[in-house]
Amino acid sequence: MSTPSTPAKPSTSAKPSTSAKPSTPAKPSAPSSPTPSRSAAASTVRGGWVPVNQAAWKQALDVYRKVAPKKVPAGIVRVPEFHTDCSVSSQAADDPIVLPGLPGASHMHTFFGPKVNATTTPAKLLASPTTCNAPGDHSAYWVPQLLRDGKPVPMKNFRVYYGSRLKDPSTVVPFPPGLVMVTGDAKRQVATPKGASGQFWCAGSAETGRSADGNWPVCAKGGNLIRQVTFEDCWDGKHIDSPDHKSHMGPATNGKCSGKYPVAVPNISLMVGYNSLGGNGLKLSSGMASSMHGDFMNAWKPEKLGALVKICINADAKCGTTPGWNS
Repeated sequence: MSTPSTPAKPSTSAKPSTSAKPSTPAKPSAPSSPTPSRSAAASTVRGGWVPVNQAAWKQALDVYRKVAPKKVPAGIVRVPEFHTDCSVSSQAADDPIVLPGLPGASHMHTFFGPKVNATTTPAKLLASPTTCNAPGDHSAYWVPQLLRDGKPVPMKNFRVYYGSRLKDPSTVVPFPPGLVMVTGDAKRQVATPKGASGQFWCAGSAETGRSADGNWPVCAKGGNLIRQVTFEDCWDGKHIDSPDHKSHMGPATNGKCSGKYPVAVPNISLMVGYNSLGGNGLKLSSGMASSMHGDFMNAWKPEKLGALVKICINADAKCGTTPGWNS
């Protein structure tokens, strides 16, 4: 994706201005059970502040609240986490979040989950087969294509961790249906020497050097190039998208979701592994290594996501791909 400019001021006074991110929603009645407001259902048109579909959000919360917690057995790692593993579903110069309905208008992306094109929507994803192995996950995830000397670098693995970095993971609730978000900046074109933030690094072996330009590691045999892409922990409680596809999401404050972003949602972390030892000739389709970014379009089945959030994240228990401890 190419990250849009600063959000334009919405046309109605009820929407946020350019000088502030979305206004603070009403505080949830209980930390782990935010109460949807009674505003109208969301528009399906993207490109601005898209309000959450209140009926669908309420239904998803009702499903989540009905999930019975499980007692965590002794010996289970106490980390609020589950994951899904995906393979590549498609590659195209499309971006249905940033450039919806404009095929070929983006730089190349590598997509995971269902097949994605410029007209993909959450509803279409839910009706499509997926390459992800967590039952009920029809979400789409994508990153810019990695190239060596102009040719695509094959993927080694792609795992999505869902967790929480908050002090109290019991406050986390599932994403609202149809939520989309972007993290990172495709326009950020700066050097990434060893020790800089936003690094690609070596998994499974040591870094033995750097590329000639200093921006990429060189990995010892037996390892591979990898990058982590992490999204925000907190949601404004009102919008499933925003003009820059970021401003409806925000960081925690002192380990808690509050203020403009009062609703705690799962923290998503993409672990993007490549069949490459790094080195010379590498670039992203969006440019330098610093331009790495990720996109997420939520298409979880509410009953599946609700169970995983309640049994794994809320209970501070490490799960696999299902709400239990044998996956």
